[in-house]
Amino acid sequence: MPTDDLLVSVSDGVLRLTINRPERRNAMSWNVVRGLRAAVAGARTDDDVRVVVVTGAGDEAFCSGADLGGMGDETEGFLALHDARGELAHLFRAMWDLGKPTVARVPGWAMAGGFGLALACDLVVASDRARFGAPEIKVGLWPFMVTVPMLRSMGTKAALDLMLTGRVVAAEEALRLGFVSRVVPHDDLDATVDDLAATLASRSPAVMRLGRDAFYAVVDMPADPALAHLHAMLTLVNQTEDAAEGIAAFTDKRAPQWRGR
Repeated sequence: MPTDDLLVSVSDGVLRLTINRPERRNAMSWNVVRGLRAAVAGARTDDDVRVVVVTGAGDEAFCSGADLGGMGDETEGFLALHDARGELAHLFRAMWDLGKPTVARVPGWAMAGGFGLALACDLVVASDRARFGAPEIKVGLWPFMVTVPMLRSMGTKAALDLMLTGRVVAAEEALRLGFVSRVVPHDDLDATVDDLAATLASRSPAVMRLGRDAFYAVVDMPADPALAHLHAMLTLVNQTEDAAEGIAAFTDKRAPQWRGR
């Protein structure tokens, strides 16, 4: 649901979620995290949504992480606060279970929980002004909830380096480390994200869902069970109407007409 702090719009199959707190470098409040989670959950069963783009308002920041000055005030008691801190984990799970591709549009700072939010997206498109980091160690904290998206996005030594030092990484180094998909000139960021989202939205939603789900299912598996799972998924995908349509369209030299099943 849209709020003043979270802007939500849908156009041409693309759901855009914009954290709208530029005066706080788009830091996440509890309401923002819950709003993102609700929007992602709603997108899972919304046939009008084929792609989700996550970003922050303005040019300065994607998201600077948790609002440390305000995220302890909306809950009462230790257990309630403990449960609230799990909201980011719930958001990550909702994004990975979405069944539809997600893109992080990163114009500037992506720090701490905001770094994790970007890495929880399938693809990360960064402006050449973008900066990334997990600086929690500098204030006596640790990026616990961000660990999983970090380990899924780069090598273990690179992830631990960022956690132990809290150093900030520029866009080009992020590309070399592998957790950013593309780096573009700042003025080209919107056009690049729009073109990528349109490309993803043009693919078969049925095959996209099955293939993406298979990817996340095997990413943490040993090789043998992963290959067995992928073998089964290959047969399953070949039974879909969209697979038959794709092959027919290729043979007929025409654009496919996806039915999403």
